[in-house]
Amino acid sequence: MKKIILFSALAMLIAASCTENNANTENITDSTEMSSSQINISSGEQTFIHADENELAGIRKALDLYCEASVQGDSKVAEPAFASTATMSFVEDGKLVSVPIQALFDYYNATGKQPASYEIVSCDVATDVAIVSIKSQFGDARFEDMFTLVKDGDDWKIISKVYHLV
Repeated sequence: MKKIILFSALAMLIAASCTENNANTENITDSTEMSSSQINISSGEQTFIHADENELAGIRKALDLYCEASVQGDSKVAEPAFASTATMSFVEDGKLVSVPIQALFDYYNATGKQPASYEIVSCDVATDVAIVSIKSQFGDARFEDMFTLVKDGDDWKIISKVYHLV
């Protein structure tokens, strides 16, 4: 009888441990890699960041300029956040469209001032390159955006923006 109780307790402990590990690693492939750099910055959802505080601050600076340009209705605000050769891609009528970033700047200028916000969903940094996924809202339009950034001196520059209208 003691063996059955002990076995049952051990089985429950293993099951609880496996459930906890599955919940913590649902969105990652290597939990040991995440433990020291995981930052929860979203409300209600777990967000994973593979970046140190300085890298994240530099990336946020570029994303803040991206949003602030909409708030001010002025593309000049966003220009320092983007490489001059940056592109923007999306799907329209089932077809891939890729355009120079000037199309985004034209959007800022055409729509004028409108509220804008974003929330980082994920951020992966490999030394001087980063891939960042955000949820954003510009006026009434909501987007899921993905950015590729490259470190240029001390600044992070967006080299590509891919988005999906939600």
